[in-house]
Amino acid sequence: MQLRILGCSGGIGGELRTTSMLLDHDTLIDSGTGVGDLSINELTQIDHIFVTHSHMDHVATIPFIVDTVGWMRDRPIMVHATRETLAILREHLFNWKLWPDFSQIPSATNPVMRFETVSLGETVMLDGRAITPLPANHVVPAVGYHLDSGKASLVFTGDTTTNDALWPIVNRIANLKYLIIESALSDRDRELAQLSKHLCPSLLATELAKLKLTPEIYITHLKPRESELIMQQIAVTVKERRLRMLQNNHVFEF
Repeated sequence: MQLRILGCSGGIGGELRTTSMLLDHDTLIDSGTGVGDLSINELTQIDHIFVTHSHMDHVATIPFIVDTVGWMRDRPIMVHATRETLAILREHLFNWKLWPDFSQIPSATNPVMRFETVSLGETVMLDGRAITPLPANHVVPAVGYHLDSGKASLVFTGDTTTNDALWPIVNRIANLKYLIIESALSDRDRELAQLSKHLCPSLLATELAKLKLTPEIYITHLKPRESELIMQQIAVTVKERRLRMLQNNHVFEF
């Protein structure tokens, strides 16, 4: 499996793109603004979009993908998310007010987009690739994802704050090679991080103390205004591990 980072910032501007990752050539993990850098040909190859949660920085380009290339394909684009997240997308995005409901176009029996429900702990198999939703703790219903090629695994926590339910599951992944985890805010905004259910360096340190394995760890979703400060604080609070800031176009092979 190959995971290419299209966007990993907590904001936009210049080279910054919001959360979106391309798994091989046909599957997106979240669909933030980074998807807009793909070519039309690349967009036509996307068969599946796995959504962590309903916030705009993670779903903004789904409507544009479907509208742009849905008509160039011979099968619908499958949008995978929890029942709660799909309900939010139906009510607040694909509602004929913000955007047409492409799960009904050109007809309910032959749409260009379909919704598919995923559930915590239940693996979706795509051509030998295992994608399993993991628990997340955010202000809206949310999940992370465990991607497993059989040879090695990658865990993406999605947007989350402290989350005791996650670590026993992660610690059982014997072939874990990579962990992508957020730290959206700095410690000076710890109260805001707790209120908005994100991590900051001190909370991140608490979470990583629960991790018994030694994967390569990458930090995502940093707010642009303080990304350097966040990484400086992480270097102080998590001394026992080497943590790197995730970058656009980073490619993970596993």
